[in-house]
Amino acid sequence: MTAETSEPPPSEPPPEPGERGERIAKWLSRAGVASRRDAERMLSEGRVKLNNAVVTHPATFVGPDDVVVVNGTPVATAQRTRLFRYHKPEGLMTTHKDPQGRPTVFEKLPKQLPRVVSVGRLDLNSEGLLLLTNDGGLARRLELPSNGWIRRYRVRVFGAPTPEMLGALAKGVTVDGLKYGPIEASLDARKGDNCWISVALREGRNREIRRVMAHLGLEVSRLIRVSYGPFQLGTLPRGAVDEVPTKVMREQLPAES
Repeated sequence: MTAETSEPPPSEPPPEPGERGERIAKWLSRAGVASRRDAERMLSEGRVKLNNAVVTHPATFVGPDDVVVVNGTPVATAQRTRLFRYHKPEGLMTTHKDPQGRPTVFEKLPKQLPRVVSVGRLDLNSEGLLLLTNDGGLARRLELPSNGWIRRYRVRVFGAPTPEMLGALAKGVTVDGLKYGPIEASLDARKGDNCWISVALREGRNREIRRVMAHLGLEVSRLIRVSYGPFQLGTLPRGAVDEVPTKVMREQLPAES
């Protein structure tokens, strides 16, 4: 007599991401605790609990009724991802705290804004469009050169650039041993010893435009970022903040990898 066998019951289909919640590193990033990368490091160090149990795997999901604790402190529910355009004036540091006590962007923002981080930076004497978000993970994504997003600037310089000089930047340039990628630059207007130049680049390294212009013998006296990818400075007044509508944000943001 042979033993009777039975087929295993059909397995349940895996839950949709919306049903099981959100990955905990992304949830912590949206809650303003840390960037997604730093959140994953915190998980590996055993500093995060979910419903009173230490989280050991980044593929853990947080639902609407779950309780998350970091370093013994409960974390408030993650906010929806928000993105803002800010017209940064010159004379402000793009940092939350400056060791030299100089005024910062975040000290000047309206008090009703949530805690935000910047997408990239503008140096002390640069002005124009600075994107801000309450999602650290999103900020990192938007900074990646792999997005192919072009940053556009208007630059006032002291000197006499020629079209040939500026056109050569399209091949890239090496300054003090540091190689910069292709830069689009064209002469817009000349008034006396000053010129306005339009500049477009994809990487936007620290002080890249100032260093490249100095390499060409041009002194930058004003630098204004007018766009970052699809987002434009437009007529936003200096020092003003404007939230990007959720629909526009979703249409324009690169897909997550």
